Amino acid sequence: MWSFLLSGDNVPFVSALVLMLLIGAAEAVGLGSGLALGEGLDGMDGDVNVETPSLLSWLNVGRLPLLMLIVVFLFAFGMAGLIGQRIVAAVLGQPAPWFIAAPAAFLLALPVTRIFGRGVARIMPRDETSAVSRDSLVGRVAVVVTGEARPASAAQARVRDQHGQVHYVMVEPDNAADVFAEGVSVLLVRHAGARYFAIHNTSASLRDAAV
Repeated sequence: MWSFLLSGDNVPFVSALVLMLLIGAAEAVGLGSGLALGEGLDGMDGDVNVETPSLLSWLNVGRLPLLMLIVVFLFAFGMAGLIGQRIVAAVLGQPAPWFIAAPAAFLLALPVTRIFGRGVARIMPRDETSAVSRDSLVGRVAVVVTGEARPASAAQARVRDQHGQVHYVMVEPDNAADVFAEGVSVLLVRHAGARYFAIHNTSASLRDAAV
């Protein structure tokens, strides 16, 4: 079994599965520390026009988190390749050359990723993700939900966009003297990439409307 997995012609598929596991481990560690790996990909989700035909829209990028689709694709590619190589080895006595097996597995993984994406998009709550610009969240009220936000140490906050859908963003105080504990209501005043900067929300009416 190990000799089959470590075969040079199976390296692309084993590597894909290992990368999938590493992404999962990094995401788990990131969630535990209040910094998720997927935060860096949020902007790419929002930049995809799902109404314009393209490979990305066909794969449901923009309807689901990009990181989720990457993990599904890596799993589909790795498993399709190994299963296919196993069948070829049983028939011919050895796996197919990687430069033949890899493109075949790639083509098979694409529809698998699409089918998974369409299925999950139908059942996933609409407040999990939405293709909106980062600028549109500036000026909105958010609530810190994971960790404690300090200068240069962001925490995860929940914010609702103009469509009423919920997003999770990383925030840190805009003022160096501020600290935001869990449950604190803040006002997003600007962003730098995927990270937002906030001030204390001192308006009772806005606090009551917070998510």
